[in-house]
Amino acid sequence: MERTIAAICQGVESHGIQSDVLSLSAEPDTNSRQFGGHFAHKAKLDFEFASTGFSRAAFGKFRELSAAADIVHYHFPWPFMDVVHLATSCKKPCVVTYHSDIVKQKALLRLYEPLMMRFLASMDSIVATSPNYLQSSPVLQKFRAKVDIIPLGLDEAAYPAPDAARREHWRSRLPARFFVFVGVFRYYKGIHVLMDAAEKTGIPVVLIGGNGTDEFPREAHRRGIKNMHFVGSLSDEDKMAILELSTGLVFPSHLRSEAFGLSLVEASMLGKSMISCEIGTGTSYVNLDGETGLVVAPHDSDALAAAMTRLFQDAALAEKLGGNARQRYLANFTADRMGMAYAQLYWRVISGTKGI
Repeated sequence: MERTIAAICQGVESHGIQSDVLSLSAEPDTNSRQFGGHFAHKAKLDFEFASTGFSRAAFGKFRELSAAADIVHYHFPWPFMDVVHLATSCKKPCVVTYHSDIVKQKALLRLYEPLMMRFLASMDSIVATSPNYLQSSPVLQKFRAKVDIIPLGLDEAAYPAPDAARREHWRSRLPARFFVFVGVFRYYKGIHVLMDAAEKTGIPVVLIGGNGTDEFPREAHRRGIKNMHFVGSLSDEDKMAILELSTGLVFPSHLRSEAFGLSLVEASMLGKSMISCEIGTGTSYVNLDGETGLVVAPHDSDALAAAMTRLFQDAALAEKLGGNARQRYLANFTADRMGMAYAQLYWRVISGTKGI
């Protein structure tokens, strides 16, 4: 999320738009900080509940910043900001990027839904990150007339290019050929499905990331799965080096909580083939089945194993799909393209004109 917001701010700067970003922090700085063309403001985090931060100071800071702004841009879901928006009676033009439905906390959703619907109804534009998510989200369907689609984008220049020594370091530590997984080991990432597929195929898989525990490494050790290589959280330079060395990205997320999948965009940026699951979200917009990679059924380790085997055994196919993925990145998922789309949306909303 932080990378996406920074990319939006940097992207719209070239169109004459300056951004102020408000977030929460347990230890906020007293002054705002400038990053490129935007300013970061921190309000004191008082407590968290159901993965949502709350802050009394945010109300005053939001009033101050929104009073000086021409347009307010929210990111959903963050229920606390719905409260701030409605409690402060914000009258400025407003857009919200709708990253994901609320999937896991269904009981709390029933309590939150009236507030959520009122908040979304007050927006001038709701941005979906893919046409797939618009089609599959029952919430977005209720607001279809005011939905714009702007895919997430990444700035290739923001990633450090790994040097020869870095690549050689990982080449000496890892198998000659392997798939790579990148991401936090969240409940919806399908790590358990990937473990089953890795056990069935014997194909090496390097996993970058984690969840602060050794749950999955211990499980792999218990089952005697030696072809899963857990390297933990890494710097961008190390991550890019491993991605460059890989056969492709395997992305087994099996639940709708995976709304887009920026790791897929990173793989596309490097021209790598991809394997993902059809979950009705942006993952199948980034990775087109048979064009940039393979898309399989979720929760299906046999299907995932078959896709891994196919790309691992057919290097020419993997290279062809990776080349297509690179072209799709350039055409759809650059930070420049995302920034231009948001700049056009901002000016349109401010002027009060309708989209095409």
